[in-house]
Amino acid sequence: MLVFPEYFSMELASLFPEAVYRSLSAQLAEMQSVLPDFMMLYADLAEQHGIYILAGTFPVRQPDGSYRNRAFLFRPDGRPEFQDKLLMTRFENEQWLISPGKEIRTFDTEFGRIGINVCYDSEFPLIARRQVEMGANLILVPSCTDTLAGYHRVRIGCQARALENQCYVVQSPTVGSAPWSEAVDVNVGAAAIYTPVDYGHPDNGILAIGELNRPQWVYGEIDLDSIARVRETGQVFNYRDWPAQFELTG
Repeated sequence: MLVFPEYFSMELASLFPEAVYRSLSAQLAEMQSVLPDFMMLYADLAEQHGIYILAGTFPVRQPDGSYRNRAFLFRPDGRPEFQDKLLMTRFENEQWLISPGKEIRTFDTEFGRIGINVCYDSEFPLIARRQVEMGANLILVPSCTDTLAGYHRVRIGCQARALENQCYVVQSPTVGSAPWSEAVDVNVGAAAIYTPVDYGHPDNGILAIGELNRPQWVYGEIDLDSIARVRETGQVFNYRDWPAQFELTG
């Protein structure tokens, strides 16, 4: 399973004239012309290699003219599914005018059920909680942050979701500079695979992590069957004890 970053598709805006990629609104409109090729490319790659590909995110125009930040998951047979980003950052809300999605989804794979939290969504526990209650043992988090603080907010959110749900979380951030772009000019982060902090998993909850701001693949092997074991026989029962907090808070 390959996981690409949030908004990495915006590099395609460089195919258009400067007047387009320097305009937040114009680039969204023009990007729709390359969406079919984007979809075809990742469908072909998934089918050719027999793998799942989370192809980062792409801003997709809706019938009402609004845009949603859509994460496409391509299956080994090339079929696409998607999860829209649910909560917008200030930049998306106030400057780029991206609209939020409305539905929390999960996806059945040959490895088990998975969920997708797009960047900021990972900072809100009830989204991932709903997905694990629906059976997800793995949460994929494509992200895009332009400050070190932003990267750490998403990273802390990812690790918190892995801790409280006793599940795996994979973060894939955009990295590097694109000074020509009005949307993704600065990108800070390091890809990682986070785990439960319990028996059979790393003591710090980090299975693998990349080098900050270095473009690279980060690899790791995960055992989704271990999630059931740790929830049943772990040192603590974060997943099981989730409802108990509401008894204390009313």
